[in-house]
Amino acid sequence: MTKLWARIAGIAAMIFLSLPDGVFAAGGGDVAPIVIVADTRNLSGIMWWWAELYNESHLYFALVTVALIPIIGVIFGVLADIIMTHIGIDLKSRDLAEH
Repeated sequence: MTKLWARIAGIAAMIFLSLPDGVFAAGGGDVAPIVIVADTRNLSGIMWWWAELYNESHLYFALVTVALIPIIGVIFGVLADIIMTHIGIDLKSRDLAEH
């Protein structure tokens, strides 16, 4: 029984590993590369800069995005804390209802 499952797994792995060859062969001939760009015609200010950064370098765009996400998260968190403090929600000293 173990040999049967080993053969089935081997055949499944062979089929799985040979699928990309069939996909690449389906192109048939010269294929033009796809160029992905952001449309900046109707943008201005920070949105134009962001789109141009994407068009110029995907690496810089990714690095700036990864750096900005935590910064924006901290800013939104602090703002939410300030707003909740002003409306009377105190998150600093709470009693747990579960004992």
